[in-house]
Amino acid sequence: MSEAYVTDHRGAPASRGSGPVGTPAPWQESSGHGFHPLDNPSLSALSGPQAHLAERLGRVLRYPADMAPWFALPQEPDAKDWADAAALAGPGAPVMLMGVRQAPPEGWEIGFEAEGVQLTGEGLRPESYPEAVRLGAEDVPEMLELVERTRPGPFLPRTVELGTYLGVRRDGVLVAMAGERVRPTGWSEISAVCTDPSVRGQGLATRLVLAVAHVITARGETPFLHAAAENTGAIRLYESLGFRLRRTTFFRGATTPPPLPSPVLGA
Repeated sequence: MSEAYVTDHRGAPASRGSGPVGTPAPWQESSGHGFHPLDNPSLSALSGPQAHLAERLGRVLRYPADMAPWFALPQEPDAKDWADAAALAGPGAPVMLMGVRQAPPEGWEIGFEAEGVQLTGEGLRPESYPEAVRLGAEDVPEMLELVERTRPGPFLPRTVELGTYLGVRRDGVLVAMAGERVRPTGWSEISAVCTDPSVRGQGLATRLVLAVAHVITARGETPFLHAAAENTGAIRLYESLGFRLRRTTFFRGATTPPPLPSPVLGA
């Protein structure tokens, strides 16, 4: 993918990638002090370990559109940040945010809003899972089919590039998987945990979560994950494995203002 350079609101060039060495990450700038990386995980990740993936305009970053839907705004976005998010997405395009409770400006259309929880895995006892296989680009068609059947949340054609994805096949068919998504400094989010209805109740999701956590902790990082606040069954399962509630959070999907009407020639 080619580099696309733009100019931020301070007049400096901005592009995919991180700023100069020693420059505070955007999530550290708000209010003049640092925040915990998990307070704004997308921004921390795209300013740090996943900066090579970031598409940037001003203080706003995003993952490539075919990799993850998340945009990252500062802790306290101003009008310019919202304008940059709209420009980065394009007119009439979806923008997904986590942890940003401030409503977008007039002209944006809210698609969904949901309360969520953030759980951290310091109490986990990760373990490998010999039956699980590493999934890669060649497995994406099967992964997308499993996601379509189970609806675990956003999973796109290049999501597999965000980290390690492990899966279980039965009779040659992919029936369960889990992997990594947002990766702030020192942390990695477990995501896309899904099990086909035909094999539910066999503990595959639990084994895969612990196996992905094993990969994460082997790198010296700590697993975390998000869940919808109303999904109490999943939350109880994660807590039984050793995850602990860190904070509540908020998810929002919104559409940027539509394109301006074309001028009428000859008017």
